[in-house]
Amino acid sequence: MIAWGLVPARGGSKSIPMKNLVPLAGRPLLDYAVKAGQASGALSRIVCSTDSDRIADQAERLGIEVDRRPEHLAGDDAAVDEVAREFLDRLHAEKATLPDVVVLLQPTSPFVRPEDVSALVRVFRARPDVRSAHNVHPVPHNLHAWNHRSLAGDGTVSFLFEAERSRARNKQGKPKLYAFGNLIGARTDALLAGEGFYAKPCQATVIPSQFAFDLDLPGDLALAEAMLREGIVTLDHLGPPVRAPVSFTA
Repeated sequence: MIAWGLVPARGGSKSIPMKNLVPLAGRPLLDYAVKAGQASGALSRIVCSTDSDRIADQAERLGIEVDRRPEHLAGDDAAVDEVAREFLDRLHAEKATLPDVVVLLQPTSPFVRPEDVSALVRVFRARPDVRSAHNVHPVPHNLHAWNHRSLAGDGTVSFLFEAERSRARNKQGKPKLYAFGNLIGARTDALLAGEGFYAKPCQATVIPSQFAFDLDLPGDLALAEAMLREGIVTLDHLGPPVRAPVSFTA
């Protein structure tokens, strides 16, 4: 079974300018997920899909391939499902050999570990019936769906799941819930058929919550730096940490 890594890394970002290249502990954000994919040994090819010359240059420095995505898939509303499908469609039209599975290596998930990549690929090897897979992490009690509220226009608040919460106010009585982790993959034929990265049936693996970190806002950089500095997250495949001040521009 052949698995490829696809790195979606467009140049535009409103929350942090050139977010995919912003330094985290002295390394461009792009490096983290890419190096995890390389160290996993589970991906025979890693391709960075980008519209940016700067991101393309960094991808080439990392030793991965670059695919220039079309302009209509470079905007804020571009769906990663469509980015992957267009890329595979193009290769199919060229009669190129396609992988069996595509794994997304998202730069905004910097704490991906090589073992996370390997575990996800193993799901597809072990379960031929599975069309997609992603990893998940346990939702803490304070963020459990039964604790969620909605606000009305006049500011009054109510629980979304009032009946369920009335039956189970403590965490022991609530069903265990999970949120998205840091990796997702799908079979190529599912992507080409338009089923997307959540094609059913979908299988999950579980990771510790600290590795499911999503870097989106400027404040997330400082938090990620602290997690690395304090050893809350360790990424042995990267080697010794590179220290540099947090910067919000690239």
